[in-house]
Amino acid sequence: MDYLTTARHDANQTLDVMVVGEALIDVVTTSDDQVEHPGGSPANVAYGLGRLGVTTGLLTAIAPDARGISIENHLSSAGVILLPGSKSLTRTASATATLAPDGSARYDFDISWDLAPTTPAYFPKILHTGSIATFLSPGAGAVKALLEQAHKHCMITYDPNIRPALLGSHAEAKAIFEELVPLTDVVKLSDEDAQWLYPQKSLEETAAHILGLGTRLTVITKGAEGSQFTSAAANISIPAVKTTVADTIGAGDSFMSALILGFLTRGTEGIAPAVLEQLGHTAAAAAAITVQRPGANPPTLEELNTAIGAHSVAQYAGA
Repeated sequence: MDYLTTARHDANQTLDVMVVGEALIDVVTTSDDQVEHPGGSPANVAYGLGRLGVTTGLLTAIAPDARGISIENHLSSAGVILLPGSKSLTRTASATATLAPDGSARYDFDISWDLAPTTPAYFPKILHTGSIATFLSPGAGAVKALLEQAHKHCMITYDPNIRPALLGSHAEAKAIFEELVPLTDVVKLSDEDAQWLYPQKSLEETAAHILGLGTRLTVITKGAEGSQFTSAAANISIPAVKTTVADTIGAGDSFMSALILGFLTRGTEGIAPAVLEQLGHTAAAAAAITVQRPGANPPTLEELNTAIGAHSVAQYAGA
């Protein structure tokens, strides 16, 4: 197996996960206050992986401005490596999340996405991408080209994290999504994503359809109703962990980070039916920890192990 290496760290240290996608500032607005948090779904996944002890690099597009510095410091605090070429914009993107009384969020975006064509000499164990970065031109083309290079060399995980306000027509967005799915091993999406992409299908029909496009595992998260894991050999329901919700920002990204950790820990067993239930419960626990506190604030490995009362995840720490 080859691994991506960068000039930013010791050449003998390899990345276990490379995340490709947007990093931005979440401006969280409530009736009482406005607070800024580093965010963006791919950046949140990278940060969550770093908190879980995974050697992770993020390829993104930010500016060398105050918000960009804030994002870089945030990622660095979790041990995430900002990969070369990531400081390519003149203004760091932002997303304003307006919170409703129930903690749900509505988003408005100020974002541009561009990414220089990338031809890595080595590949990580897992490459994760998704969200705005896979839909918004011109950068989306570079992301697709990278997946085309990588998918024969490493595991690919994908979360479309649909943001309708930033997409073109429904037909265009669905076509982009369906072109990427065959390049992936795992597609994780929310029930809202699934219903937006395939409004005439049930969640079960959507999961089967996405499998038919060529991925190996489809995971649909359903908030308080849990999640559904569907592969050619399994259809498993995972309940959500009951908890008090501060807000839902970053919950899906924490779920994704914990799921990727599970794939790293279990290797080729990760998509086996006997393993999926364990991975699903661990991911649900990570999401539950995140929603208990404001913003995209995922668990540490210690917090996650405490929540699930297990030691199998800890075996990967420091790998």
